Amino acid sequence: MPDPILAFVPLAAEVPPGTDIDSIVADIAESGVSAPSALRSDLQAVVQRAEEHGVDLGIVVMEKDPVHDSQLRDLATAVGTQDGGTVLVLSPGQVGSFSDTVSRVTLEAGQDRTYTGNPVVGADNFVDTLVGPQTPWGLITGLILVLVTAVAAATAVAKIRRHKARSISTSGLREAERHTQASEPSNSSGESATER
Repeated sequence: MPDPILAFVPLAAEVPPGTDIDSIVADIAESGVSAPSALRSDLQAVVQRAEEHGVDLGIVVMEKDPVHDSQLRDLATAVGTQDGGTVLVLSPGQVGSFSDTVSRVTLEAGQDRTYTGNPVVGADNFVDTLVGPQTPWGLITGLILVLVTAVAAATAVAKIRRHKARSISTSGLREAERHTQASEPSNSSGESATER
């Protein structure tokens, strides 16, 4: 019997080669930032601002882009699963993020605002998105559901009324026909005037 053919084999998570995750996790645990020393104090201010708004943020800055942009997301996931909270990983031209509290939609909206060429400005923009007003998707979904239900109920009521009106008018016509036939004079042979 031949071996089964696997149509899909998922790839394992892959962080950029040469990345020391334990060192990054230690930096994040200590100061919230794992980045070149020239950027640390400015990025720590961004982390502090996020904390003031209830977001536990860790920021990692890579000095060069990885081969695949998904490697930054994998790195953020690896750091976030050890440290918890929200992790933003920036490189000169790519970004990745992970969070155990913030939705993926919000993370990706924040990521879209990080492509500035400056990690501090990019991280600040990311925090703006996380702490800014969010679209209330639950409320919008609920309102749409109520609207669709109301339209369906109104349609059902209209169909029932239309059916009843048709039934009444049809029975009324039949009754009128019987009444007309009964009131028509007939001749001695039993034929009505309309039948002649």
